[in-house]
Amino acid sequence: MTSKISLFIIYLLLPVFLVAQNQRADSLQNELNREKTDTGRVKLMWKLAGSINVSDPERALALSQEALFLATRLKYTEGQSMALGTMAYTFNIMGNYPKSLELNLRRLKLEESGKNPRNLAMSLLNIGIVYRYQEEYNEALKYYYRADSVIRQHNIEEVKYYVYMNLGDVYDRLHNTDSAFSYFNKSLILSNSLKNDDYIGNSMTGLGHTYFKQGNAPFSLLYYQTAITYLQKSGNDDVLCEAMLGLARLYQQQLHKNDSAAFYAQQALQIAERAYIMPKQLEAANVLTDFYKNSGNTDSAYHYLSKVQQLNDSINSREKIRQLQILSSNESFRQLEIEENKKIAKKERKQQLQLLFIGIFIPGFFLLTLLLSRIRIHARIIKLLGILSLLIFFEYLTLLLHPTVAALTNHTPVYEMFIFVSIAAVLIPAHHRVEQWLITKLIHRDGSIRMKKFKMKVKSPSV
Repeated sequence: MTSKISLFIIYLLLPVFLVAQNQRADSLQNELNREKTDTGRVKLMWKLAGSINVSDPERALALSQEALFLATRLKYTEGQSMALGTMAYTFNIMGNYPKSLELNLRRLKLEESGKNPRNLAMSLLNIGIVYRYQEEYNEALKYYYRADSVIRQHNIEEVKYYVYMNLGDVYDRLHNTDSAFSYFNKSLILSNSLKNDDYIGNSMTGLGHTYFKQGNAPFSLLYYQTAITYLQKSGNDDVLCEAMLGLARLYQQQLHKNDSAAFYAQQALQIAERAYIMPKQLEAANVLTDFYKNSGNTDSAYHYLSKVQQLNDSINSREKIRQLQILSSNESFRQLEIEENKKIAKKERKQQLQLLFIGIFIPGFFLLTLLLSRIRIHARIIKLLGILSLLIFFEYLTLLLHPTVAALTNHTPVYEMFIFVSIAAVLIPAHHRVEQWLITKLIHRDGSIRMKKFKMKVKSPSV
């Protein structure tokens, strides 16, 4: 139905206007400069990225990627999820849908193993939105219905409206008017209960489209006109243009009132020009070109035809710039990932060297204990050394096995504790046996030495 609705759904906390974005960005930047904790910095970075992804998408990507790297090092799942979501949204704004889809799928994988149903529902919904932008409507429906299932299962009230609107939007694009009507109507009932003018205007615009396709001109007229009233109050210029253009087509094609059609098309064009919404400018100019062409007003028809050509040139030029931005952003993203992977590899090498050192130290320490057993030494020292050997060996095993155990148990503390307690239950008896063997050997050796000395003393002649 409308790109504005879907973009709004992707990331609920984003400001709508660039001025508001800049004000919020300044405030968040000041907070980030003062923040000392790593977790706090992750939160502020993805929030700051979300506040500038329209005005400065390149910086937004760098910030959200930095937040992702830091959250990954901290094993801060919520931070990873929100950073991925912010990056995905930013790529979506830039029109880089494949990259947006890739990041959304990474976020989904993270949320499927997590315990936040709201984030899971939003991840599924966002994937559906990317598929909708790529006009893969059946794939979009698949993810919308999965999101709807999670929402109903966990009764996530604040997300219900968005899934209803997106389902209505896709069915409207598939010309399935019965299903489109059902979901747009559900969204209208919910938006009325929320008393949200913008939501009501969006839902009524959707119903205006549905009634138009069904040939029900009176109801289509009613819903378009009512939608315009609500959208003017909410200040949603994008959907307001869409409602006015829908009304213009209704007057032209079904009500046959060409003057009214031209009036609303001109209104939509003026609003789109004021708000710099180029696709709506093009749509309105096309409607006006057809109107004046059919009415025989060649001068006006030529004027708007020229405008259509100019807008097409501008859009094509923007498309080329967008493609260059996509290439640039992909390369920047790749370089940052390479740099982060180098840091991770360096850290892993350091850890491997430490584990290697510990692995060499443990048998060396054990051999030292054995050598000490050949010297006359108190049994308590042997016991102390044995306990130290056991503790070092157990800690070494914990360090070595923890990543595998964590992956196996999905970071569940109870299961991890059970596994390591089981390992300890095997090690402790083994340690006692080795300790007893060393002490017995030591006592036996001391006894033998003492016996030899005694025999030598007996055999020596007295002076």
